[in-house]
Amino acid sequence: MDRPVALITGATSGLGRIAAFELARQGYRIGTVARSRSKAQALVADLKAVTGEPVDVFHADLGLLSDARRAGEEIAACYPRLDVLVNNAGVHAFAQRVTSEGLAEMTAVNYLGPFVLTEALRAKLGASAPARIVNVASEAAQQAKTINPAADLRRTEPYTRRESMSLYGRTKLMTIMWTQELARRLDADKVTVNCCDPGFNATGLGRDLPGSAVLQRVLNILRIGDPRKGAGIIVRLATDPALAGTTGGYFSARDARPLQCPELGRDPRVQRELWDATEEKVAGTAPRPPR
Repeated sequence: MDRPVALITGATSGLGRIAAFELARQGYRIGTVARSRSKAQALVADLKAVTGEPVDVFHADLGLLSDARRAGEEIAACYPRLDVLVNNAGVHAFAQRVTSEGLAEMTAVNYLGPFVLTEALRAKLGASAPARIVNVASEAAQQAKTINPAADLRRTEPYTRRESMSLYGRTKLMTIMWTQELARRLDADKVTVNCCDPGFNATGLGRDLPGSAVLQRVLNILRIGDPRKGAGIIVRLATDPALAGTTGGYFSARDARPLQCPELGRDPRVQRELWDATEEKVAGTAPRPPR
């Protein structure tokens, strides 16, 4: 395999789909983690029609940490190298849903699943140096009202549609905090990790909201929330030579302007606390070795 490899989660629609096409045009072999087989098949067909190149699909539900772990192991075994990992998949759930592993779905999909997938691929990324990780965060992180890592990772109580924004924001704040702590743990000469705020995008993220499909069509007609801008910052962080040595950053879709982590999660001590609580939580879902 003489082409660089980019693995993108959530590439069957929205930002991830656009980023996948752009990276393919730049010569990357594309792999994706997808839950929907029909959407994955459509992506494969469309990318092949445009680029003539194959796409690798790894089927998994990132809301299940066992699936994320298995997918990471399959990806590591499939590729001799992995140059780019884009953690893009996400969900804004307007009511609480608890996974079969006992986790809040929004926390699992937006934060814990990507954490587990990335950990499963760290060795492969390091062996492929120089490699890059791009995590998709959000300006919604500003909406988080509190951060108490050990407690927040366990929360599964019901919430209202109005309360969902701050809880969604907290998962994105965790993403920024995780990115910055991971940067301190990686050798930047081998692997860099950055995150981004892709701005407002009229994608399927709010598909649980009644009337969202109609609203999205209207926004598309008015050219409001164009996802190409959000995809642009993802691709830039993944490929721009000017950002090759940059790590631990948080960037805006507006001209890659550097942003600060919201104050709630900015302290490195709180970021380490989140890391430690996350490791403990994901260890509790790991399969136990046979006796």
